[in-house]
Amino acid sequence: MARPRTFDTDTAVADAMDVFWALGYGEATLPDLLEGMNLTRGSLYKAFTDKKTLFLQVLERYDQKEVAGAVEILTTPGKSGRCRIALTFNDIVTSVEGGDRRGCLLCSAAAGPATFDPEIKTAVARSMQRMQFGFRTALQDTDKAAHAEDLSHFLVHQYVGGWIMARSGAPLETLRQACAAMERHF
Repeated sequence: MARPRTFDTDTAVADAMDVFWALGYGEATLPDLLEGMNLTRGSLYKAFTDKKTLFLQVLERYDQKEVAGAVEILTTPGKSGRCRIALTFNDIVTSVEGGDRRGCLLCSAAAGPATFDPEIKTAVARSMQRMQFGFRTALQDTDKAAHAEDLSHFLVHQYVGGWIMARSGAPLETLRQACAAMERHF
């Protein structure tokens, strides 16, 4: 008779997200995950099958929490589209000012495992499309509305680059200048 699960799956996925976010997909080892999730090897494999399946669940959780939050900022009326774009980019600076250099898990996945794994690539693309929709929506409330489609792709690229620069240790002042330039132009 199988023993019932003695841990909360949602908590385990949240804990795994912290491990992947801090270390990256490639650098997160099984021992790192087991320690970070406070699980045994058997429990991890029984609940999540393998590292990739777990990572896909982590990306889904990240999309529901972090990406949805950014999209909400970008699409909620009340502030100008320009202001909403600036708020989104300023999250990069705010995170680094607070000592968080993990960057964006989605951006790290785009630059890492999405380059070689089709399922991860699909999950990343889906979240990136949501970000692009958010930027396009905000741009429609600016003087650049006629070019919202093209510029929304550009902003996603800049956003990903900003988070990767934050993770790679770019100086805070460089990040501030980049965000200020984005604000001036959008």
